[in-house]
Amino acid sequence: MDISRAEKEQDVVEAHDAPPTNDVDDGSVAEMYKVDTVHTDEAMKVLAAYTGNQTWTPKEEKKVTTKIDKRLLPILAFTYALTYYDKTMISQAALFGLRTDLVLTGNRYSMASAIFFLGFLCGAYPASQLAQRFAIERVAGGLVLLWGICFLLTATCFNWQSLYVQRFFLGFFEAGVSPIFMLMVGQFYKKDEQALRMGVWYAASGMITLVSPLVNYGLGHISGSLSPWRYMYIVGGIVTTLWSVVVYLFMPPDPIRARGFNERERYIAVARLRTNNSGVRNTHFKKQHVLELFRDEKFWMIFAQAFLSMIASGPVNTFMPIIISGFGYNTLNSLLLTIPAGAFGAVIILSTTYTSYKFRNTRTIAILGCEILVIIASVLIWKLPRHSSGGSKGGLLFAVYMMTSYSGGWGVIMGLSIANSAGYTKRVVSSSAIHVGYCLGQFTAPLLFKPKDAPEYAPGFIAVLVTAAASAGVNVLYRYVCIWHNSRRDRAGIPEAYDHAYEDDVTDKMNPQFRYVY
Repeated sequence: MDISRAEKEQDVVEAHDAPPTNDVDDGSVAEMYKVDTVHTDEAMKVLAAYTGNQTWTPKEEKKVTTKIDKRLLPILAFTYALTYYDKTMISQAALFGLRTDLVLTGNRYSMASAIFFLGFLCGAYPASQLAQRFAIERVAGGLVLLWGICFLLTATCFNWQSLYVQRFFLGFFEAGVSPIFMLMVGQFYKKDEQALRMGVWYAASGMITLVSPLVNYGLGHISGSLSPWRYMYIVGGIVTTLWSVVVYLFMPPDPIRARGFNERERYIAVARLRTNNSGVRNTHFKKQHVLELFRDEKFWMIFAQAFLSMIASGPVNTFMPIIISGFGYNTLNSLLLTIPAGAFGAVIILSTTYTSYKFRNTRTIAILGCEILVIIASVLIWKLPRHSSGGSKGGLLFAVYMMTSYSGGWGVIMGLSIANSAGYTKRVVSSSAIHVGYCLGQFTAPLLFKPKDAPEYAPGFIAVLVTAAASAGVNVLYRYVCIWHNSRRDRAGIPEAYDHAYEDDVTDKMNPQFRYVY
């Protein structure tokens, strides 16, 4: 793991001696492999300044990784839990007078849910640019503060138009959270570690569902001058606003600036990321990375999966309590029966991401398994009779819980987007851009479940079935495209290596030593 001092300090690093493959973009090889030492990856400065022993033991690396886990993952997990709690509050508030008070008749309720993701769509790119140019912990803390205030102000909404405005800006401020967290995982962990860590914080979306129905049921029974659903938003807004202070003060930004690491631990934290072949941190935007990303067929396949897989989110995030009540349960039981869905979703997320962590190149297999479960769930909800008791009702409930499997696939898709993009700007834009597909899917999903189709919502579940099958097909294609690219580089006689690991100008397309995970 030695890194030559000459390589760190030279102004221009030439290409690998082996001839380039056809994966490399057109242009002079020498030009492509020039490294900008003014705008270079910040990790190079840490490596150049370190004068100690440049090798380390597995025990030392494990200690550093554990320290990162303890300082970073709890903050990411709780923040994401609040994100999910806040954006899905509408489905539980709907049982306590929200739809009546704000006149959410016809498709207005569906649109109130969907418009959140229009705001999300508009906010993702600005947030990613702020995260690259400024201290990432300040950007994250500021976004949590703004969305907490916005969430709190939901209690002041007096008609459906004001709720639309609130939902749009809630999505706008929350938009940066997932892309920023994806970037942070990418710059703290090695490729084979990223999927599991991504799953830990993403699984918080399921974990919060274990407690949120109980909290909201209690808040929904407050007798006061306000409607019960308004108290839900007031309490949630206060908690989120206070949490922003924790994010600002304690979230470690990257291995270069994280507090609590001595010089050697910081060196190991940075140098071990050499195997990612993707850089660590850079504050300068590089438009050539963006152009390459949008010419990359793998990005568009990930984008398609993000959109298609999110159609299953409609019945889960927006309509679950309403769908369960359509099985014949009262308000309390409908709310309480959403709790197992959170547990099922969390288990699926952790299972898929742990499998991806434990076994090399099983990520697309894990995604495929999740899509198959969604297909089965949509068929059961579509076909099982609604008006009988016993096994049919139990089968319907189990199918609703199984529908949350889409979240396990998304947890792995996020990791693929980061692991297979080299060059900091390319990773930044990729992490935001796939959320465009995510947002479009989340926006479309609730609109497919129309009031006239209640309580069966057959057209909506048919749409989930078709899109899950399409997502599974794209996923299989993605796997074989990655295998094909890796094989071409192997056949060209260029083995996987890390000569350009900290050169932020060198993307995965430019670097024939880079290998894709699948």
